Amino acid sequence: MSEDTPASSPPYIVKICDLPLHCPMTKDALWNAHPRVYLRLQEAGEVRCPYCGTLYRLQHGAVPQHH
Repeated sequence: MSEDTPASSPPYIVKICDLPLHCPMTKDALWNAHPRVYLRLQEAGEVRCPYCGTLYRLQHGAVPQHH
């Protein structure tokens, strides 16, 4: 039996238009959502949500603009 949890799912590929990144994403269902948390992925290129474990990875070749 395999687990179907965000932590065991493939990473969510983040595009520049998705920044600033937050979890849950705007298009995610809200009925089972945790509080919105903003995630910093610019430094390492990937980050895991501390609530649900979803892994977010910056799209290859994407260069975020620093403010």
